[in-house]
Amino acid sequence: MTAPLFSGRARRSVAALGAVSAGLLLLSACDKPTPLATVTVGSSSVSAEASCHNDGKELSMDEVQECLTNLKNPKTIEYGRGDTLRLGVEPEVVEDGKRWSAVLDGQPITEPSSSTYRSFPHADVFATGGQGEAPTSKKLAILQIGEDGKPIAVWSFNLKLK
Repeated sequence: MTAPLFSGRARRSVAALGAVSAGLLLLSACDKPTPLATVTVGSSSVSAEASCHNDGKELSMDEVQECLTNLKNPKTIEYGRGDTLRLGVEPEVVEDGKRWSAVLDGQPITEPSSSTYRSFPHADVFATGGQGEAPTSKKLAILQIGEDGKPIAVWSFNLKLK
């Protein structure tokens, strides 16, 4: 009979080390999550990662237009006429001279901002100005803009009329 090369304890240690190494390898293959943008109405909030991004590089105008018209899996939040709409981004979105702007149904509703939070008290985003029936939902996007004024990322949301 021959003696084992490794004791039971050594085998368990090697197995644990192998499992940790495999886990770290799998984690390193994952994409780094994008910063979050948040939309709050009343006491309800939804947050999302960027639906369109190019790892910090500029998006083409075609890519931005595609993101604004065909929102990818937008988070939905209910909005009642006259509610306060609050938009927020993580500090990373406005670091190094970057800014962000909100777009509603493809039209900018804010100037580019370097703050992480904007509030629109009693806004009626579903107002039509007397031009026909109000829609029951609107597409809301938050665009990250680089120092050079070019878009970098887009976060997608859907506002649903209560």
